Amino acid sequence: MIELVADPFHQDATDLAEDARRLLSELDREVPGAAAASAECRPALDVLETAAAVQLVMDVPGVPPDSLRVAIRRNTLLIVGAKLAGRVDPAARYHMAERSYGRFARAVRITGAFDPSKAVAAVAQGQLRITLPRVPERRGRVVLLPVQRG
Repeated sequence: MIELVADPFHQDATDLAEDARRLLSELDREVPGAAAASAECRPALDVLETAAAVQLVMDVPGVPPDSLRVAIRRNTLLIVGAKLAGRVDPAARYHMAERSYGRFARAVRITGAFDPSKAVAAVAQGQLRITLPRVPERRGRVVLLPVQRG
């Protein structure tokens, strides 16, 4: 007999896509102008690992904290945001346009054990910095359990 088992990777991808849609819809409702942003941008992202934490740094110049959403599902970090263009004189002509604007969603798979309840996300100097503290190694450590009367 063949038993069909749901593909956990497919379910993770489906869950993340739904999370991204939900967070983008939230931005559209709460951030003026986000829903009108038809373009997409892809801010640069670095992932650093130390013995104490995993840290993600994303370039988000001009993006206020209320235009960003950060979520963790299992071992994946999801960053959703909107970088809106400033007002431009409609009669102006661009000679060069390298900066990108629009909505974005980035998912980063994180390896190792970390404590999402102690994670911190902060924006400063045009960078979103997310710190995920590692869970101390517990394997090989002796844990004494008190014996109670039953």
